[in-house]
Amino acid sequence: MASAQSQEDQVLEEETSFVRILTLNRPRQLNALSAQMRYETDSNVKLLILKGKGRAFCAGGDVAAVVRGINEGDWISGAKFFSKEFILNYLMATYTKPQVSILNGIVMGGGAGVSIHGRFRVATENSVFAMPETALGLFPDIGASYFLSRLPGFFGEYVGLTGARLDGAEMRACGLATHFVPSSRLALLEEALYKVNSSDPAVISAVIDKFSLEPYLKDHSAYHWMDVIDKCFSRRTVEEILSALESESTNRADAWISDAIQSLKKASPTSLKISLRSIREGRLQGVGQCLIREYRMVCHVMMGEVSKDFFEGCRAILLDKDKNPKWKPSKLELVNDNMVDQYFSKINDDRWEDIKLPARSNLPATAIAKL
Repeated sequence: MASAQSQEDQVLEEETSFVRILTLNRPRQLNALSAQMRYETDSNVKLLILKGKGRAFCAGGDVAAVVRGINEGDWISGAKFFSKEFILNYLMATYTKPQVSILNGIVMGGGAGVSIHGRFRVATENSVFAMPETALGLFPDIGASYFLSRLPGFFGEYVGLTGARLDGAEMRACGLATHFVPSSRLALLEEALYKVNSSDPAVISAVIDKFSLEPYLKDHSAYHWMDVIDKCFSRRTVEEILSALESESTNRADAWISDAIQSLKKASPTSLKISLRSIREGRLQGVGQCLIREYRMVCHVMMGEVSKDFFEGCRAILLDKDKNPKWKPSKLELVNDNMVDQYFSKINDDRWEDIKLPARSNLPATAIAKL
């Protein structure tokens, strides 16, 4: 097995005869983009494996660095960062060769973007998935409005708005993971995958199946209460969702309901409203349309014209760490529809243009279905 690594790209590349392995050493591995494009055109490469190093698979991006750049008056550099990332997400979602993401650890934010869009996602008992953006004054981006909106019922709204943490069993149950493999079997799984000389998803799935099991869903898992989640999170507005949850909490003392209520009350009101609309629009859009829309949204967030909650969230959670953000507007009822609409409009700046996603051809049926 050969390997190569440079200080610049911080992505460990390994290869066997027909398999390429990318190990992510840092968050939001934008440099994986060049390797992905190279592998896609290499006829010798049949399969791509993506995994993390250490405890995390990938815990999201260095948004603090983006905020520092914006505070210095350069939001366009932040836009370029997100543009590269979203293009990588699109490439992964429409990849012509199977990708196996081994999610043996934390999968949050940008970490979800480089894995959930892939063909196979392997969770373990160590997996922790979350989209915590509403607590940061952001929204679930990286094409999350595409995959969250396609989870069973309104589970995507629940996960996206509350930032709820899911374990490996819950990831498997809702479809964020395609397989569950105990971490003790991962070395054997990887060894078996290294020997694969096929790009046939059925062949690769059969290999993973040999090491997989159906995990036990814990008694307190919110996934047991999909009827309540659907009843509450199908509501038209965030205010109605919160009201429905509070109504349910008077009849039952389930921890997940009180946790959801507290999360919604602590989150940025603006973030909650744009996130709900984003996921709802995602139900009717292809992955490319979702990423184009999310790029507009994230650029508006960085410009801070409607709300500067992203900067305040990063200050409170990532920089000062007082965990006491002062949101403006401070209440859901102060965020009106016109304010929300602005996040979905084109940017009025001569330096800005819509993200240009690369043209894709010779796609497999699974990728075409996403378009």
